Amino acid sequence: MSDGVELSDVLSDEMVALMERVLSELGPLPDPTMLPPAEGRAQSLAANVRCNVNLPRMESVTELVVAEDLSLGSARCRLKVLVPPGAGAGAILFVHGGGFAFCSPETHERCARVLALESGLPVVLPDYRLAPENPYPAGLKDVVASLRNLFEVTAAAGVRHGPLLISGDSAGANLALAAMLHEQAEGRAGPDAALLFYGCYARSFTTPSYVRFSEGPALTRGKMQRYWSFYAGGRVVEEDPLACPLVASDAALSALPPLYLMAAAVDPLLSDTLSLSQRLRSLGRNDELHIVPGVIHGFLQNTNELSAAREALAAAGNAARRLTRRP
Repeated sequence: MSDGVELSDVLSDEMVALMERVLSELGPLPDPTMLPPAEGRAQSLAANVRCNVNLPRMESVTELVVAEDLSLGSARCRLKVLVPPGAGAGAILFVHGGGFAFCSPETHERCARVLALESGLPVVLPDYRLAPENPYPAGLKDVVASLRNLFEVTAAAGVRHGPLLISGDSAGANLALAAMLHEQAEGRAGPDAALLFYGCYARSFTTPSYVRFSEGPALTRGKMQRYWSFYAGGRVVEEDPLACPLVASDAALSALPPLYLMAAAVDPLLSDTLSLSQRLRSLGRNDELHIVPGVIHGFLQNTNELSAAREALAAAGNAARRLTRRP
């Protein structure tokens, strides 16, 4: 395995117990990617309700709007702004995952609140357009617009200019990385650093982790194939770095700001993170890589019940402080 990581399907006792508890509470659910989009989203929202209880207190929670930008191709985009007590100057734009097709700022709110507390920075979640109704590059354009206008729009919520980070999980990590590459290609300033969690960075389904974990647990190769089909919308995107960032040029990857890469050990997408890390290292970069053992894709949603999720977000928050040279 690349990066010296051996594939293992051994789950932690805590992870197994949580999966059994979720199954007992929700029962066996249909594959959401096989449902009409509205039904799949409703099921995803309902399944995530249990993850978003006991929300950590924020100094303020505000909803604001980034206006559409016709020249960019972005649409009007709602932002959820989470400001933790004693927030420092700067912010994290956190792009939620969900296969480019599901989830919202609300499904990821507890995860984002914990990240805000651990980093000491406001966390801003864009409600970008979802596939398949809005395929690539619609969601990406909304994320780019949110990135460009973050401080201007969120000043009304008390967010102060300072270090700007971009973050995301799963499909959100793809969009976060693609947004940096987009702005780089446009000759625009990007964020100061990025925190990328178990991202999907290529439309390739034959990597070692896709083969090993093709049937899960949780995320499967079949689901990812359908998610990518939703996002691509019939376009050939495999060689487009703004859709599949792993095919970006050496020059583009070299010019990225510092990255913090995190992945789950029992996840079809593990190889995507390992391959990205390997490419970055081959270019002489020293980006941090953290593989969390014994957990599955999406584990960061479970900070109420999973110590590994809390510890991983604490590590990410510490990384944010290091990367921006803040105490």
